[in-house]
Amino acid sequence: MDQAEGRPASGGALLRQRVTDAITEAAFVELAETGYARMSMEAVARRAGVGKAALYRRWPSKQAMLTELIRDRVTGTLPPTPATGALHTDLRELLASIRRQLANPLLARIGAGLLAEASHDGALAEVLHTGVAAPRRAAAQAMLRSAIDRGELPPGLDTELAADLLIAPLAFRMLVMRAGSDDEYLDALANATEAALKAAVAK
Repeated sequence: MDQAEGRPASGGALLRQRVTDAITEAAFVELAETGYARMSMEAVARRAGVGKAALYRRWPSKQAMLTELIRDRVTGTLPPTPATGALHTDLRELLASIRRQLANPLLARIGAGLLAEASHDGALAEVLHTGVAAPRRAAAQAMLRSAIDRGELPPGLDTELAADLLIAPLAFRMLVMRAGSDDEYLDALANATEAALKAAVAK
């Protein structure tokens, strides 16, 4: 069986993967400590214990490196779409999964900064939209469509507004306000969101 058929990487391939893993970890730590604008390829290479050439063989620029690493990291951490069979428990499960991700210490340190940088960096804005926001909105909308099919939400639901209601309040609370979100808060938020969803009908 060759590597393409599932054999673990070995030799040079394994070494390259270890270097890539070291660079990835170094890039996120550097991003958290210095911010997007101040971080450099040289600093990432130094933190990873590799030469700058190891980075430039993989990516032509800091922007290219970070957009790829952010997309890859996010793709690997997408939670499954809740499917408990009831809207309220789906809501509660979705909120809990969002909380778990936003509570990641590294994400807490880099999230707000990346959002600020995205306002004047088109490539970063695109990766945050397509790699971070879009898959989560798609999962939320799939959950909402199931609730519509079960008759728990009105057929005329505005799914764009509804997705905002599902995701934005908790993200704002944790990333911007840096406020707590214990189980009691999530229970209250699930109740409020469920009531709001039933009124979120497209005009």
